[in-house]
Amino acid sequence: MSPHPVVQAVIDLSAGAIGGTACVLSGQPFDTAKVKMQTFPTMYKGFVNCFISTYKQVGFRGLYHGTTPALMANIAENSVLFMCYGFCQQVVRNLAGIDSETKLSDVENALAGSFASVFSSLVLCPTELVKCRLQAMHEMEVSGKIAKGQNTVWSVVKGVLRSDGPLGMYQGLTSTLVREVPGYFFFFGGYEFSRSVFASGGKSKDDLGVLPVVFSGGFGGACLWLSVYPIDCVKSRIQVLSMAGKQAGFLKTFTSIVKYEGIPALYSGLTPTMIRTFPANGALFLTYELSRKMMMKQFDT
Repeated sequence: MSPHPVVQAVIDLSAGAIGGTACVLSGQPFDTAKVKMQTFPTMYKGFVNCFISTYKQVGFRGLYHGTTPALMANIAENSVLFMCYGFCQQVVRNLAGIDSETKLSDVENALAGSFASVFSSLVLCPTELVKCRLQAMHEMEVSGKIAKGQNTVWSVVKGVLRSDGPLGMYQGLTSTLVREVPGYFFFFGGYEFSRSVFASGGKSKDDLGVLPVVFSGGFGGACLWLSVYPIDCVKSRIQVLSMAGKQAGFLKTFTSIVKYEGIPALYSGLTPTMIRTFPANGALFLTYELSRKMMMKQFDT
């Protein structure tokens, strides 16, 4: 039998949290390089140079700066995202007049993911703000934009609350929403489309093996980042550089980067992001699907 909607929500939330943890642990160094290169595009010649420079300056741990808030961000985001994804799938069914037992199309699943991202953005923005600032802390200190000593989660949070109040934790929210809503349409759309291709031989999408699920997760992640990467770059700039003072909004920051640095600056850090997306998002969906199946089995008749 199907679980109660509340139980279903708890299952989706728990599976999302497990998936988010796997995503961070498998891809954090690449995410760190991405944020550093987005915020200071002229400081590094490429992602390999960024890796080597970070290792020489602050050691191997420098590639894992921001792991704690990254875990918090991904667990919070994916818990809410996948819980709301299930709810939004029902909303899409109701809007389209589809029976609750009927499978949604890939586009309908993509729309559900896009709707769900609005809710996940509200929990993601504060934790990602802290993560991005910790990841680019060394560069902010070296460039003289801030004084040394703000290198822990608590010191960053205190600094934000002291200078901007509780709403300061939502710096970059507009950029986050602009990135997440279209991004997760392509994320879930790409994932479901890839699974449909693997299942085209008559298999069920729910019975695919490990490699098809991992590849589909990576493909969905690649679709997300290729569609919204410049938006993510603007978001990272706003969240990191606001440590040194109030930043302009999304549109002004975007036009300023294009005017003074050129369009290529909006794609700084894309290489480590694309390298990261297959192991990280593959791990995300694999652990989500497996843990969800295990929990759902408890309600099989």
